[in-house]
Amino acid sequence: MAEQDIKTVEIKLEDFFTKVLSVIGKITDQQIADLLKKSKQTVSVAESVTGGLIAGRLTNVAGSSDYFVGGIVCYNPRIKVIQVGISASLISQHGIVSKEVAIALAEEIKKRFRTDIGIASTGVAGPAPIPPAPVGKVFIALASDKETEWKELNLQGTRSEIREKAAQAALGLLWLYLGGDEILK
Repeated sequence: MAEQDIKTVEIKLEDFFTKVLSVIGKITDQQIADLLKKSKQTVSVAESVTGGLIAGRLTNVAGSSDYFVGGIVCYNPRIKVIQVGISASLISQHGIVSKEVAIALAEEIKKRFRTDIGIASTGVAGPAPIPPAPVGKVFIALASDKETEWKELNLQGTRSEIREKAAQAALGLLWLYLGGDEILK
């Protein structure tokens, strides 16, 4: 997808967190499953920093095979290139923890798994930074036929907390894309 075709979603980060993270516990795996089933859309994931947590949440609900096709935990840059299909030069140019890599992962997993939606995560959970990215820097992305959305997150907490928050944020992005915020209105 060409750079000019990528739509930056006009949701301020504060608004995103207000809508998503303030309803943690209210956005359930079942609600996401219901939205996916209702919309008859399929989803695949390319996970780095979250290490399978997004896929785990998407498959928590019985009948998840109706919408979840599969995913790749692409923790190592080599797997991002060989298995997911993103460009090694993209990683060299922008860094492994970047919006460009998150976007490419989401778009490529969607294409490779032939799904309606691709979700991706990349970031640093710690304990050490991946220069220039500090611990807590995470990028999530969602690719669909309509648009590609991404968010930059600066999370705090333990390694485990950062990974959980990143997975929740990715699911929140999916929830918003599927119209889940209508539930709150």
